[in-house]
Amino acid sequence: IREFSRDVDSSELSWHRDHADRHVKVRSGKSWCLQLENSLPVKLIPGNSYFIPARTYHRVIKGKSDLVVEISEN
Repeated sequence: IREFSRDVDSSELSWHRDHADRHVKVRSGKSWCLQLENSLPVKLIPGNSYFIPARTYHRVIKGKSDLVVEISEN
């Protein structure tokens, strides 16, 4: 489980990549987005899951409330 505060400084939400595939399930949050390299941002919708392939640059874009996600790795 990972939580992001609505008050987080946007500079802390930088582009990065992970060594393993990740499945991200959104538990709660309003107006947050996920952006993968070479793609437009996608709104994160509570209840939905998103796949981030290993070694793919990505970032989270700040929303209007706290974001809570459940992350699992392959």
